[in-house]
Amino acid sequence: MVRRIGAKFQELKAKGEKAFIPFIMAGDPDLETTIRLVPELERSGSHIVELGIPFSDPVADGPTIQRAGARALRHGYSMADYLKAIEAIRLKTSVPLLLFSYYNPIFRYGIDALTRDARLAGVDGILVTDITPEESEEYRTCMEKHSLDPVFLAAPTSSAKRIEKIAACSRGFIYVVSRAGVTGAQQQLSDTVGPTVQRVRKLTELPVAVGFGISHPDQVQAVWQVCDGAVVGSAIVGAMENVKDPSRLLPEIGAFCKWLTGKNNSNS
Repeated sequence: MVRRIGAKFQELKAKGEKAFIPFIMAGDPDLETTIRLVPELERSGSHIVELGIPFSDPVADGPTIQRAGARALRHGYSMADYLKAIEAIRLKTSVPLLLFSYYNPIFRYGIDALTRDARLAGVDGILVTDITPEESEEYRTCMEKHSLDPVFLAAPTSSAKRIEKIAACSRGFIYVVSRAGVTGAQQQLSDTVGPTVQRVRKLTELPVAVGFGISHPDQVQAVWQVCDGAVVGSAIVGAMENVKDPSRLLPEIGAFCKWLTGKNNSNS
């Protein structure tokens, strides 16, 4: 059975297009805004949306996303609150949704319960930043039971043997980290991106998306030249942080995404 994430990549491939995948932190600046922002992202040309679940010890995140997580955590939202927000999002859009989380919130909720409730809410996949394929058997079993796609990270430092393991454990797509280190917008795309994507492609038929450090239209286009999707997180979260008038947040972020994908001057 083709699931929503895989179907989106197939649809784009048939049209000769590539995926634009924005990341936003759920609950930043609040959940009501998140519920309204996801459909705006789709209208602005996004094909899959990553929703970050705030965590108090975000070891893989740079300062921009750390600040967004801290702002969301101040509300005291629970995982159940995030799932209720996703239910509300699903009333407005069918865009594929990928939760981006650390393992602790999932473990605390209960792995089977979380995967069940996430699926019922309308989640399509989950990327857990700090769980390795070797430690993921129970998690992957629950994900498969509830028809969710587990997405794993591959890095420039990943060996061929490790990429094989990552590919065997992933569904939907493989997320290639553009460089070593934490998240954060960069002025230049790492020269390891192309070779890393090539190594991954040799070992899997799954779509490949690249993230970490993409912040400019030229970088999005460069990533699209070598893989199936570009993930933009810190640049979008930073743009949200800089919006002074809350009533302008949706149109300004929509325009920013169109700028990133080169669609701000088109009829898209």
